Amino acid sequence: MNEQTLSMRLERVAAQVPAGARLADIGSDHGYLPVALMRRGAIAAAVAGEVAETPFHSAERTVRENGLDQWITVRLANGLAAIEPADGITAISICGMGGETIREILDSGKARMSGQERLILQPNGGEQPLRQWLMDNGYQILFEEVLRENRFDYEIIVAERTGSVMYTPEELYFGPLQMKKRSPAFLVKWQRILRHKQQTLTHFARARQAVPEEKMQDVARQARWITELLA
Repeated sequence: MNEQTLSMRLERVAAQVPAGARLADIGSDHGYLPVALMRRGAIAAAVAGEVAETPFHSAERTVRENGLDQWITVRLANGLAAIEPADGITAISICGMGGETIREILDSGKARMSGQERLILQPNGGEQPLRQWLMDNGYQILFEEVLRENRFDYEIIVAERTGSVMYTPEELYFGPLQMKKRSPAFLVKWQRILRHKQQTLTHFARARQAVPEEKMQDVARQARWITELLA
């Protein structure tokens, strides 16, 4: 993967960035996503934010080697601290982190957002708490997708702030749009997770030490939800 050939996962993320956007790519790593979009003429400008020195320098190098310093600013900063008001950001992408980490980045960086930005999020697990944050903060989920790449299931969640939003516990768990769409990749993912939950319940039943009742009920409830979903 490089700035010319994105991974399938990043291609799907790129497809959700509005044409002509001013993008903030947080945790940009090598800066491949903003550089690829800029090379295609798909965005107007970008900020690549990185909290660690090594990926920060990698992103700087990618931007410089593609002659895009004038349009892409690389900043060493924690989360949304990479964004300045003058950037006029209209879309924020955060990819390849746990859902809880993405939630923390959004929550601690709320003051940096106007509320008009499109959020394009690709969590590696932890989708439920991330969806909960979106709902609690008035963000409606506009698009969701499950894809499998290199033996991993990835989810993409796109949201915009619309005001009051209500999702059921099941919708927060599975994804409201995923539940309706029921794509093959989505169903295969949950079949795999159901097998794991059933194995966990069997293990609990055999465990010599007592498993907390609350934990047992939680896993049993999730297994029931998945079974009903797949029925």
